[in-house]
Amino acid sequence: MGKENGTVSEYQPLLKDIKEAEQIHQIKVPSKTLLMAVWAACIGGTFQYGYNVSIINAPTKAVQTFINETWMERYEEEIPPQLLTFLWSSIVSIFTIGGLIGASVGGTLAIRFGRKGTLLINNSFALMAALLMGMSFFASAFELLIIGRFLSGVNAGVGICVQPLYLGEIAPRALRGAMAMGTSIFITGGILTGQVMGLNEVLGQEEHWPLLLSTTCIPALLQLMILPWFPESPRYLLIDRSDDHACTLALKQLHGGDNYYGEREDMQRERASSTGIKPLKPWEVFADRSLRWPLLTIITIGIAQQLNGINAIYFYADYVFAEAGIPFEKIPYATVGTGACECLTALTCGLLIESLGRRVLIIGGYSLMALWCICFTITLTFQNYSPWMPYLSMACVFLFILSFGLGPGGVTNILTTELFTQTARPAAYMIAGSVNWLSFFIIGMVFPFIVNGLQQYCFLVFLVVCCLVASFIFFVVPETKNKTFLEIQNEFQSGERNKSSAAKGQDGPLLPTSP
Repeated sequence: MGKENGTVSEYQPLLKDIKEAEQIHQIKVPSKTLLMAVWAACIGGTFQYGYNVSIINAPTKAVQTFINETWMERYEEEIPPQLLTFLWSSIVSIFTIGGLIGASVGGTLAIRFGRKGTLLINNSFALMAALLMGMSFFASAFELLIIGRFLSGVNAGVGICVQPLYLGEIAPRALRGAMAMGTSIFITGGILTGQVMGLNEVLGQEEHWPLLLSTTCIPALLQLMILPWFPESPRYLLIDRSDDHACTLALKQLHGGDNYYGEREDMQRERASSTGIKPLKPWEVFADRSLRWPLLTIITIGIAQQLNGINAIYFYADYVFAEAGIPFEKIPYATVGTGACECLTALTCGLLIESLGRRVLIIGGYSLMALWCICFTITLTFQNYSPWMPYLSMACVFLFILSFGLGPGGVTNILTTELFTQTARPAAYMIAGSVNWLSFFIIGMVFPFIVNGLQQYCFLVFLVVCCLVASFIFFVVPETKNKTFLEIQNEFQSGERNKSSAAKGQDGPLLPTSP
């Protein structure tokens, strides 16, 4: 009997690993509760980001007319054109300043109030913004529009920082990429919804602009009604709050009573590795040499997401559609088609990411974008040489958007979740979010000068950006599919140690491959 028991005990670790592998294999389809939790988090999170980016385009002329009329009432003279342009630019661009502030505090709020708690609190900014922008017309105060857009930016900044954090922590390892794709899907869904709401048949008519800008309250109210029914992040409960019971209940609710053991074991190992370590501040992440390459990765892909040419494609879309013979009044419907195209590719990326992996999608996406940059430069250069050339330009527009949504648009936020462990992840999101919003602001300021100066050749600049980022990811970033956060961290550290050892030569000390 003793011999038999000894044999069983020897194989217990192997049996445990087999059991975990079977559980990971079984969780191929998310539970309804998990899907609803993702929907509840996203509808008031990154959906608001996409919605507020696109919703401001439709009422441009109506809001400028309102500003001029308000100025006439106050000063009995028309507003100077330069001042009108400045005020309208302030209304549009103040959103990015609010987003930068929201992203810079989102991680701190997520540590103090939890991921779910922060998302619920964040809706107060959206509700105040909707109220101020709706009341601006009746109060004859365009200043309320500026404040409202700023608050909308804060809401979007916190949401795009904390929501991917929540999704990455509630999803099972085998579905982490697919669930985290909710971030991209709802951003593109928000952009598409904003484009549709801005059509004349919906709320795009001039007299409806206060109501149109106030509709940002709808996603906030939906999240306030639905998200409280779902649990806090189990990983946050166990590692940050040391609440084992609440963590177990949350895992059972999200993954089912029989499918949470493997996730619990992963969390326990990560908890053990971070015992006694407090959540890092952003400056502490910068000072930690072991996080140098993950940090450089998220900064690089965050900047590239704004500088890869997607903004230029949307800038040129109206021109291309007009050159292709689409009537001016029909161009908004073609623009809706671009939004639908990006939304469709985000859904496609969600279906492919667990089978193809992160590296294939993001490297392939940037490589294809580089190809379409070349093609689009050629078609724009020879736009007037042939009647069918504008249609090739239209094809390039849609192919570029498809390539962006299939790779960079979807995978970027997922990598920010996966490259860091629990103690560094909130600070990493604060850094990544701040970089993204700062890049968004800079490209908004500099982009018109790039386009006016280089014309269609501006896409050669974006070609270089896409090629450099694809090369960086190929040589630096490991595949993260179906790996624990600790395994990903160890792989980064092992790669860095191997490089250090190789640099010292064969006589250098042999470093271990695990921390």
